[in-house]
Amino acid sequence: MIINGNLIASIELKSHVGPSFGNNFNNRVEEALGSATDIWRAYREGVFKPSPQPWLGYLMVLEDHKGSKSPVRVSERHFKVFPEFINSSYAKRYELFCERLVRERLYNSACLIMTNHESGLKGKYTEPSEELTFKFFVKSLIAHSATFSKK
Repeated sequence: MIINGNLIASIELKSHVGPSFGNNFNNRVEEALGSATDIWRAYREGVFKPSPQPWLGYLMVLEDHKGSKSPVRVSERHFKVFPEFINSSYAKRYELFCERLVRERLYNSACLIMTNHESGLKGKYTEPSEELTFKFFVKSLIAHSATFSKK
């Protein structure tokens, strides 16, 4: 979102549809981390001058599928895996990842919604985390954006 020539907000929208949840999960994580790092580096270097600090949002739509909700096998061949990842599904891993994106201040807000082909076409979805709801995401964006709107 650009207002009066200033970068006010940027949203990274991603979706993940099966069946290869394992391969694509790592790609989505790398993309999100890289995008945030690039934006914050550009901001720090003054690329967006005279823009104020932008709001960054990350919105993931994950397919509600048995493959995204089934526990994922882990390998501890060389190092121990953090306990929260043992027997967690890709849906749970996305939830943990989105929470960490915000807690590490890489994004101002994150949203995780799950849907499938049938219910998605009807606008129906579920939200696996209270912290990552669409309503909370939009409220954060609106609050930031309102600061820059004309009165």
